[in-house]
Amino acid sequence: MGVYLLLLVGTTIAVTDAVETCAAWPACGDGFALPTTAAGALVVGHRLAAVVVGLLVLAAGIAAWRGGARRRVHAALGVSLVCYPVQAALGAVVATTGAVGLFPAAHLFVGMVIFGGLVVALAWTLEAEMGDPSDGPVTDPDALSPPEAPADPVQRPSLPDDPVARLRTVAGAYFRLMKPRLMWLLCLVASAGMGLAAGTALSARTVALTLLGGVLSIGASGTFNHVLERDVDRRMSRTSDRPLATDVVSVRNALAFGALLTVGSLVAFAAVNWLVAVLGLVAIVFYSVIYTLVLKPNTVQNTALGGAAGALPALIGWAAVTGEVGLGGLVLAAVIFLWTPAHFYNLALAYKDDYARGGFPMMPVVRGETETRKHILWWLGATFVGAGVLATWSALGWLYVATAVVLGAAFLWAVVRLHIDRTESAAFRAFHASNAYLGALLLAVVVDTLVI
Repeated sequence: MGVYLLLLVGTTIAVTDAVETCAAWPACGDGFALPTTAAGALVVGHRLAAVVVGLLVLAAGIAAWRGGARRRVHAALGVSLVCYPVQAALGAVVATTGAVGLFPAAHLFVGMVIFGGLVVALAWTLEAEMGDPSDGPVTDPDALSPPEAPADPVQRPSLPDDPVARLRTVAGAYFRLMKPRLMWLLCLVASAGMGLAAGTALSARTVALTLLGGVLSIGASGTFNHVLERDVDRRMSRTSDRPLATDVVSVRNALAFGALLTVGSLVAFAAVNWLVAVLGLVAIVFYSVIYTLVLKPNTVQNTALGGAAGALPALIGWAAVTGEVGLGGLVLAAVIFLWTPAHFYNLALAYKDDYARGGFPMMPVVRGETETRKHILWWLGATFVGAGVLATWSALGWLYVATAVVLGAAFLWAVVRLHIDRTESAAFRAFHASNAYLGALLLAVVVDTLVI
């Protein structure tokens, strides 16, 4: 995380022009004069931290060499070690010449290569130390097929006789069809997209209509997902009590409800602009049809490719303000896309046997738990890089940097503990850490762009 901290702080210094307060190197004046401003002190502090982190990277390389690590671990650490002085030299050029364009971009790129090499080395080290031959795939991926329904059918709950209690039960069932647990995070994604596009100049009408359309589109997608997976839901422990699996809501009524939510969503989105309405419809179709019917039951990459569904709200939020799909919205969407496997593979680990009963070729079912844990770490590293790229957006500040580093460290700790503990509780802990990381990161974007 030290390298990641340097990346984000260095990026923020660059986009806030703090580097101009300390145009000498390695200190702020002739020789080793101390800085006279807070911004200058920050720049010098960043350079001193780079020295300390560089020594830690060197120590890690020496420890890996003496500890008999695999050759590929040596290679990954070697890339980081070779790139580190290059990174320092590029930083010195940027600081002393005020170079723009290619040199700052190269400085950021080399920093990401260093960070990537360390993440890959960590993943390979944990794989070698924590791998367990007994945690392999549940079944051969080519032979994966839904098992027969259990001998004991799911108990169908009887509706209360009291009219008020009956109405409350049915209303609660329709609410569950909308998958409300997804709404808060996806609405934060759309809000962050709007914040990045507009800064403080954002109308309440645009926010209200965009979020209303988002809530309704999430509800529609969730409802259609319940309809299409109702038979599989009855075979899985975690989903066997869903409204359609237990016949509390009929298929016909659920389809009508989903259609009503879809129409309401498109009306709200169209009141913002037509591009938002089109993207909203794409989001509903992608999750309900492409993910549910095509990706989820047929490919081990279902989670990775399905991340596009969660990324679309970023584009919707951006388009709500600008009327187009812009670079800032695409970068935010990329962060969500990269985060999705690092997030959901933890849940797939916790419910590995349940997904196998449902016939879904999830990563731990097809390729085993060791491979899945390694992929979680790789996708987490990619997420951190994406969040670092997002930090280059000039509207973001120190709240975003602090959130990305602190919550990112907590997320990374949970993932490393998952490699060590290899338990269901560790998988859930990493799952919740991923939610906290992204939620806090998006909230920091909103605050940095709309409040500060």
